[in-house]
Amino acid sequence: MGTVTNSLKGAFRIGQTLSVLGRAGANWVRGDRPPAPRLLRQTFESLGATYIKLGQFIASSPTFFPKEYVEEFQYCLDRTPNLPFSVIKKIIRDELGRPIEEVYSDIDPVALASASIAQVHAAKLVTGEDVVIKVQKPGVENILLTDLNFLYLSARILETLAPKLSWTSLSGIVEEIQRTMMEECDFIKEANNLKVFREFLLNTHNEDATVPLVYESCSTRRILTMERFHGVPLTDLESIRGYARDPERTLITAMNTWFSSLTQCEFFHADVHAGNLMVLKDGRVGFIDFGIVGRIRPDTWQAVSDFISSVMVGNFDGMADAMIRIGITHQKVEVSELSHDLRRLYQQMDKMVPDEAPYQPDQAEDDVNNILMDMVRIGEGHGLHFPREFALLLKQFLYFDRYVHILAPEMDVFMDERLTMLH
Repeated sequence: MGTVTNSLKGAFRIGQTLSVLGRAGANWVRGDRPPAPRLLRQTFESLGATYIKLGQFIASSPTFFPKEYVEEFQYCLDRTPNLPFSVIKKIIRDELGRPIEEVYSDIDPVALASASIAQVHAAKLVTGEDVVIKVQKPGVENILLTDLNFLYLSARILETLAPKLSWTSLSGIVEEIQRTMMEECDFIKEANNLKVFREFLLNTHNEDATVPLVYESCSTRRILTMERFHGVPLTDLESIRGYARDPERTLITAMNTWFSSLTQCEFFHADVHAGNLMVLKDGRVGFIDFGIVGRIRPDTWQAVSDFISSVMVGNFDGMADAMIRIGITHQKVEVSELSHDLRRLYQQMDKMVPDEAPYQPDQAEDDVNNILMDMVRIGEGHGLHFPREFALLLKQFLYFDRYVHILAPEMDVFMDERLTMLH
């Protein structure tokens, strides 16, 4: 019976998808013709969960998709209406398998956040701890699988939009998207990521950074109960001064923690935008949201490590050489020419941040995306094609570069002895 129900739901979902696509087509015929990338983004937002996630995948994959699509999908909004609290309570009760009152003394009915896959509520355990509960929205997994199967069949359409996809197997891209999305739907995996990162902090005797504690007795595949952090985003300079006497020291802690995870943890946090790095009231740095993590293959690691070291000391020949080892190429690449283009890009980066004006946090996100696309474009101009993990890694690295401008504009990153990754 369950299979029949799922098939009916799947058929209904494909009907919904075709209806949205039909409406977009009708508007086009009537003369409402935004540029193709914007039309695609607006259509994806109308289609909901899977397509919003797919849009975010496009936004973070300049190695797979053309520049104008990557740029447009930076604006892909993952804001969905809050589910009524009665629905949320029912999901929590069903997942716990026992009365809610036995576990939580209080749950705030107003959501802290709501996105396509999950909704987050503040709560208090009966034992007194402040927690947040991440609750997966009903039917999300079924919608994802239906949509991804539909996308698998529609992969040829994407191929015409992005001829560069001939570099790699389209079905391979859909499989990669499916893997990352289904991982995001499995909160046991996220809970495990949090546990592994906590062990990494313990093993490296790092007491200046932390991750939320997972309460396993009230967590399942569809609900995740975690310690609630009280603090402010890393880039909120005024508030940080109230928590940590030295914003520079706080940033160095975050950078040292993230860089050491590249070699000493089985994954790295692949989404260190300011909202996911908190400065807690006791001055520690809190890493949150481990839904997106990256893994580097050991054979790629040495080249990536050389690339980072070269960036740090401004060695453009070294950067070019490492990029060639990381990338996939069908032709001979001239190190000196690639090095020359990278040097020019870095000179532009310096101009982005004038010394006399304070650097604003909201500039960081735009700058990071622009620089990332420029770097990938330069590599591709020399016949290189990069794995997605390299783009993810480079993006986090660029975030930290921008945070230095916000939190520690006087700091010389290359010379500072406190940055252990350099010494």
